[in-house]
Amino acid sequence: MRILHITNHVQEIGNGIVNVAVDLACLQAKSGLDVAVASAGGEYEKLLANHGICHFQLNQCRTPLNLIKAIWDYRQIIKEFQPDIVHVHMMTGAILAGIFRKNREYHLVSTVHNEFQHSAVLMGLADQVIAVSNAVANSMIRRGIPARKLRVVSNGTLGSPRHKSLQDYQPLALASPSITTVAGMYNRKGIYELIEAFKIVATDFPQAHLYLVGDGPDRPLFEAMAQSTAFSNRIHFEGFQSEPQRYMLATDIFVLASHCESFGLVLTEAREAGCAIIASDVDGIPETLDHSQAGILVPPKDIPTLANALTQLLSDCQLLDQWKFRAQQNLARFSAARVNEETLVIYRELMRLDNIIKVIEPREFANLN
Repeated sequence: MRILHITNHVQEIGNGIVNVAVDLACLQAKSGLDVAVASAGGEYEKLLANHGICHFQLNQCRTPLNLIKAIWDYRQIIKEFQPDIVHVHMMTGAILAGIFRKNREYHLVSTVHNEFQHSAVLMGLADQVIAVSNAVANSMIRRGIPARKLRVVSNGTLGSPRHKSLQDYQPLALASPSITTVAGMYNRKGIYELIEAFKIVATDFPQAHLYLVGDGPDRPLFEAMAQSTAFSNRIHFEGFQSEPQRYMLATDIFVLASHCESFGLVLTEAREAGCAIIASDVDGIPETLDHSQAGILVPPKDIPTLANALTQLLSDCQLLDQWKFRAQQNLARFSAARVNEETLVIYRELMRLDNIIKVIEPREFANLN
């Protein structure tokens, strides 16, 4: 089986879609399959090469001239690599692989990572569509993707080939109690609500500090917002960190206050690190937190409820420890290896169906004659 993964880039910037694609490629190559990745490139090219994975340059920037070049480059990649499976992880790749496929020369698989985007429906061009949570699958069905095309493969990155083992990370010396989020600096990640909630609890808990780990276009707005508070010296913008595990291992309370979230991969890492977790009760997050068994769920955009949940944990050490313990239970299902195995099952089913069709079609043609 020859597998080609297509993603926009392979940069080490904390992009969950890229991380999942790289994990799959590395694990599939490790199992002896022929694997290639097509993207605009990035830091993970070295990791891919170390796993014997060929990287093809494919710039999918959506300008008219570049798209024409991307079509040409894509067809050359297909001609050279001759994949059995093309697995696309982002919308532009789905269009390239779906529209410019000749005579079903390969099986097309897509993974819907960000179903909240309007363009996510284009992932339905694939023969098989993988949803990273049941919430995503249900949403795609409502948007017209046939249920027969959909398969749920819950996300997971624990044991990732990109990472060291958790015990090999050295925790940072954070202030205690510490509240942390690891997220892109986008409004949809609930950074505004988290800062506002921290402002509410900061007076009653003068030792508490807030750590915002991540980068993005809205960061200047959030920094200006923090500077206007009386607690700016206790709100820390840490930027992108290649080893966020060092923060999680030192964190008391991990918060993901997203407005929308297909799965919340970072929550699995926060669980493994043993953080007490508060997260939005939205989309795939409840599944990631075992439906409130492994973390506290609060309504999205609800600042008072988020502040109240923080207050409960900050004011009760025993309760805090209970939620830290609960976070670390039932983690085996979040392994990258399990994601890979379930994905390979889908590939094999497509290949098996193809073989059946190849046997049946000549017989039917003979019967017609």
